[in-house]
Amino acid sequence: MNSSTGHPRRWQILNVLCLSLVLIGLDTLILNLALPSIQKDLDATSSQLQWMVDSYALAFGGLLLMAGGLSDRFGRKRLLSIGLAAFALTSLGAAFAASAEALITFRALMGISAALMMPATLAIIKDVFPREEQGKAIGIWSGAAAVGVPLGPLVSGLLLEHFWWGSMFLINVPLAAIALIGAAKLIPESKAADHPGLDLVGALLSVGGLVAIVYGLVEAPHNGWGDIVTLGSLFVGVALMVAFVLWERHTAHPMLDVGLFLNARYGGGALAIACTSFGLYSGLYLLTQYLQSVLELDPLGAGLRMLAIGTMMVGAPLSAKLVERAGLKATVVFGLLLCAVGMGILAGLSVDDENQALLGLAVFGLGMGIALPAAVDAILVVSAARQAGAGSAVADVGMQVGGALGIAISGSVVTTLYRDDLPQAARLPGEAGAAVRESLAGASAAAEQLGGAAGRRVLDAAQHSFVGGFATTLMIAVGVAVAGALTTAFVLPRARVAEDGATAQAEVAAPGGKADSPASS
Repeated sequence: MNSSTGHPRRWQILNVLCLSLVLIGLDTLILNLALPSIQKDLDATSSQLQWMVDSYALAFGGLLLMAGGLSDRFGRKRLLSIGLAAFALTSLGAAFAASAEALITFRALMGISAALMMPATLAIIKDVFPREEQGKAIGIWSGAAAVGVPLGPLVSGLLLEHFWWGSMFLINVPLAAIALIGAAKLIPESKAADHPGLDLVGALLSVGGLVAIVYGLVEAPHNGWGDIVTLGSLFVGVALMVAFVLWERHTAHPMLDVGLFLNARYGGGALAIACTSFGLYSGLYLLTQYLQSVLELDPLGAGLRMLAIGTMMVGAPLSAKLVERAGLKATVVFGLLLCAVGMGILAGLSVDDENQALLGLAVFGLGMGIALPAAVDAILVVSAARQAGAGSAVADVGMQVGGALGIAISGSVVTTLYRDDLPQAARLPGEAGAAVRESLAGASAAAEQLGGAAGRRVLDAAQHSFVGGFATTLMIAVGVAVAGALTTAFVLPRARVAEDGATAQAEVAAPGGKADSPASS
């Protein structure tokens, strides 16, 4: 469908794809605010609660590359439709789960369903939009992909005020049904022409490697970075991904042309996506705690304030225009630097800086809206038509791994600093003291039990300790964004496509050749 004019109903198709993306993002953080209710109703342990959150991310991140290859082989519309239908059914199962084990299982199945959907959305954009409109379409796609994440706490808070926790999953069913009907009526089928078949060895290696890496990252805040489980998972994951790269380089029909990473647009775009996602997930992970446990807002109030990141919807349409005027490199670097500024503003928060929190979130959202679409577009421009699904999955993996790394590092660092900096006033004996040391939420519960001036002193001390760790942790996100900006300034070429009119795909050097470099641009 890649004609000069594109599909006549491409913008309606984009609406369907964006609805699918909002569904995926919505369920990333939607569960967090409901954990106390779920714990009570299902008699869940703290470990089971954590796996209710992590099983979604683990299944989602682990299967993305394989799902991209499947969409190239069997059809992108087909994989999107299967994913939407499965997402609706597994959400229904999660809503009425009668045990903690059942809810964990359904959350994992929801993650698998989301993995089937996400790579297909980008590949469909590449199929139905002409090249000159792809930048704008991907800007809208990026906004939809990101806006669902902060919407999760808002929707969760709103539903929890009126309904039981299962309503958070029930809302997925009609939304998925609408997207499924729209996909059936509007989206044309596309797949790789003369696809040689599924690269089963590559698929298994990629799933095993990504699952191990994501598992290590999501468990790091709880087990510790030096724990044998964390280190072992990361080592096994990296080893499997190295094996995946070696296999893909030598097999006759690879699932993913890993040589594309030698292309400056492809490798640089993936790096920029990971750095942006690191800041998004680490920032939102910490800010939800700040809004509820430091500013002491209710779930709905906290969710409403998270919407300040909606400035990404302003930045996303600007991204394509900035690429046209200033070039790919300048746009991505500028967006990453804005992300760094936004995180820096958040790092300067005190215990009562609500306006500063909103400003920092707004600046970060604007930067993300500018950087992310340009980086994703750079990857899609390079991806061959027959590997559009797998190429799209690379962008999605960059988002998931960067996000998991952001949550893991921020969770570990802020927990360690919080415990180490607790003043004497907050060091209580017995179970109350253990709750205070465990988390700021635990300190809030202990302070409520104490009551009066003593409870207030404990809570104030814990809040100041958390804010100190919060500031230091966000400076790590600032450093990652700045490092990403500096690296992409050297790696990314100036132009979105080769300036001599050749396709970006042709820039990938043959073995022994010379890859595209900034100097050539």
